[in-house]
Amino acid sequence: MIVYAVELEMDQALRDEYLAWLDGHVREMLALPGFTGAEILVRTQPAPAAGRFIVSAHYRLRDRAALDDYLARHAAHMRAAGLARFGERVHASRQILESL
Repeated sequence: MIVYAVELEMDQALRDEYLAWLDGHVREMLALPGFTGAEILVRTQPAPAAGRFIVSAHYRLRDRAALDDYLARHAAHMRAAGLARFGERVHASRQILESL
């Protein structure tokens, strides 16, 4: 199993708008080939800086081939959707985790 983790940091004032958008975005991701589930987690430790909010989306994928397909065929489009709506107001970092 592969976990594709995306951590997103923003001003606290953007929290509700972003989470409402993220709900639909996650559904779009789960409709892509190879995605098997997702969790949305709020980072509490270490605590974000004052006035900041950090949320992490953990997407589960069937295998590395499914992730490679996503990165090659869908990632640019899916990332562009968030950038078009939120621009530089949201900072994203990504990790790929593999089960042992």
